[in-house]
Amino acid sequence: MAARFGRGAMTNSWNDIKNADLVFVMGGNPAENHPCGFKWAIKARQEKGAKIISVDVRYHRTAAVSDIFVQIRPGSDIAFMGGLINYVLQNKKYDEEYIKYFTNATYIVKDTYNFDPSTGLFSGYDPEKRKYDTKLWDYERDEKGMVKKDMTMEHPRCVFQLLKQFYSRYTPEVVEKITGVPKEKFLEVARLIAETGVPDKSMTHLYALGWTHHSWGTQVIGSMAILQLLLGNIGVPGGGVNALRGHANIQGMTDLAGEGRFLHGYLKPPTPEQQTLKDYIEANTPKPWDEGSMNYWSNYSKFIVSLLKSYFGDNATPENEFCYSYLPKQDKVISWDEAVDRMFKGKMEGVVSIGVNLLANTPNAKKTAVALSNLKWMVVMDPFETEMAAFWKHAENPESIKTEVFLLPSAVFAEKEGTKTNSARTLKWQYKAVEPPGDAKEELWFIGNLYMKLKELYQKEGGVFPDPILKARWPFQNPYHPTAEEVLALEINGVALDDIKDDKGNVVVKKGERLPSFIYLKDDGTTSCGMWLYCGVFPQSGNRAKSADLTDPSGLGIYPNYGYSWPANRRILYNRASAGPDGNPRSPKKKLVWWNAKEQKWVGYDVPDIKPDLPPEYGPFIMLPEGRGRLYSQFLVDGPFPEHYEPYESPVENLLHPKTDKNPVVKVYKSDLDLLGKPDKFPYAATTYRVTEHFHYWTKHIYGTSVLFQKMFVEIPEELAKELDIKEGEKVRIITARGSAEAYALPTKRIKPLTVNGKKVYTVGIPIHWGFEGIVRGSLANLTTPFVWDPNSQTPEFKGFLCRIEKVKA
Repeated sequence: MAARFGRGAMTNSWNDIKNADLVFVMGGNPAENHPCGFKWAIKARQEKGAKIISVDVRYHRTAAVSDIFVQIRPGSDIAFMGGLINYVLQNKKYDEEYIKYFTNATYIVKDTYNFDPSTGLFSGYDPEKRKYDTKLWDYERDEKGMVKKDMTMEHPRCVFQLLKQFYSRYTPEVVEKITGVPKEKFLEVARLIAETGVPDKSMTHLYALGWTHHSWGTQVIGSMAILQLLLGNIGVPGGGVNALRGHANIQGMTDLAGEGRFLHGYLKPPTPEQQTLKDYIEANTPKPWDEGSMNYWSNYSKFIVSLLKSYFGDNATPENEFCYSYLPKQDKVISWDEAVDRMFKGKMEGVVSIGVNLLANTPNAKKTAVALSNLKWMVVMDPFETEMAAFWKHAENPESIKTEVFLLPSAVFAEKEGTKTNSARTLKWQYKAVEPPGDAKEELWFIGNLYMKLKELYQKEGGVFPDPILKARWPFQNPYHPTAEEVLALEINGVALDDIKDDKGNVVVKKGERLPSFIYLKDDGTTSCGMWLYCGVFPQSGNRAKSADLTDPSGLGIYPNYGYSWPANRRILYNRASAGPDGNPRSPKKKLVWWNAKEQKWVGYDVPDIKPDLPPEYGPFIMLPEGRGRLYSQFLVDGPFPEHYEPYESPVENLLHPKTDKNPVVKVYKSDLDLLGKPDKFPYAATTYRVTEHFHYWTKHIYGTSVLFQKMFVEIPEELAKELDIKEGEKVRIITARGSAEAYALPTKRIKPLTVNGKKVYTVGIPIHWGFEGIVRGSLANLTTPFVWDPNSQTPEFKGFLCRIEKVKA
């Protein structure tokens, strides 16, 4: 979503779903995997008469409560979405005012961009490097660097015309042949969705890992962004593209640099070419591409300098570039897949795992087991002995494993306090219920002790480069065990290191006070902030994450004083788009923020997502240099428009372009264990999923949930079970090119065979929750999945691969 909107987060909030006129669920199963949040979809139907549409590869609890359910073939989602986009364009159901003023539909693209529908390739593809030259996809610009536009949207190379041309191939007939969805069923869905392309109505979209876990996951999410922009459903109550996170704090993890792609707050890690802070800031601070662009990343220098001050405190000065030289300069991001592959090749000595079961949750578990055995040491911090920690016990020859494993017993969620950031970007304080048992400790204890021990060793023994450790800022009362409130207040929220003054010279934040907002951050070293997006969660007045005030003056479910939503306690991102180009609400029913002409500022029920005094001429997508949402994005490595490619393992060829059937820049690896299957040996499509009764690989260690689902099973279409003479409860083996997993057969009506371009395609469903540790045990589902990754987000292709099934002989 960041490539289309500017921020990669849920655009609206959980409770805002109640404002939708249509709830479209595709790429997730929230009734089972997010049941507390899904109540808001039910509320929308009960209170507003909203309809719920579910599109999925199998019938599940979300489908059961939907008004319309559509079964789709695994891996054909972009074709379905392309059909919806084409339907809206061909039938002129788009919101013309919205796309003209709030998207890049009017922008003219350089003539070096093209797409060849016969090959399925965009311009600039290098088959040897398997990369595109994305510079060829840029806009046309004037002498000032501003993008050229055609406000009539008739120029043959304007984004709107290119979009129409690109998706004209996705007719209802083509959608049926690729996806297996009957034409009339597709059109029934398309008509309902198209009705929301008016200001008085809105559609919300809910998705989860069912979309993320593909070799083109970023692009399918982008296809929904395009559809919602066309319909004018971004920035409005009841609208949005809403990512449903799989853990209570996954959003917080990514916000706080849990991925190697980012520093805190989605700042970029320095590269070897950026040896000075000046070089780094210039490389990462965009210039506006449109006269009406607020271009909020122009404040980049304030974010990075305040972050460096939080890292290194008084040691970070203007004279030493705020210790910028201490940051590693990475020539390549070591993502999840890269890390495992390096372990596999013996290029990594050790790994520290905090709350991650790498063996269970990484594709191609056989490769991961070899990777772990090639380490010299491994630290696992977890409440239970996981498959990762115990992998060596189950090797063919345990004595041959040289990896030294340190298992540190950590506290569970109820045994520690602190904030969690949910899918809706809301930070909420969680209080400790009980103390951890025995030797178990919370992560802050481990990290505090680890840091102090490292500091002691560097002080005693020196080292090649001790400065980043010895000169780190560590402002905690007990340095061996910082408290969660200290970290949130002093490190994350940040403080003023000198009096902060406004443009008139008035002191707005006194020296030593906690900062009330990131608008006060400076790049001169007078502010310290460990995460600019969270700045304001713990101002001098107190911890806003602890607030539980349920007052809602708007009645829209804003709840402005319940917790704290980044950024700036804003509940609906891009909400300036709820008002028209003149600043007036686009619909009285969806009134959210508006321009007060008398006071010359933006006001409303939510915190306006724009500088308060900027006039209405400025666009709503403030984190993009265009200031407009992107129907076309040249910042993705596999194309500016989402195109249908088959999963890397598919039971059918690509109907649109057989020569390029798969994503041409997908990340694949070549080794003896990186094996891929063909449909002649592995004829059935397969997908993995979760059940309500278990939480990932964790609850199999707990008695109550283990009783509910004791045995690993596999869902097999009834027709296929009859063909294979498989009865319910019989043990079967799911076999792929990588390996096999054993499970109990569950013949089902929930997954029906589909006809795909004249061929019958069966889909098999594999739940993921079991392993060789815990109260209940079973095969690791990821013994079967391929080591294939989305080239943009580095997420694995769990949701579409090939298998065959056979009975396990007694």
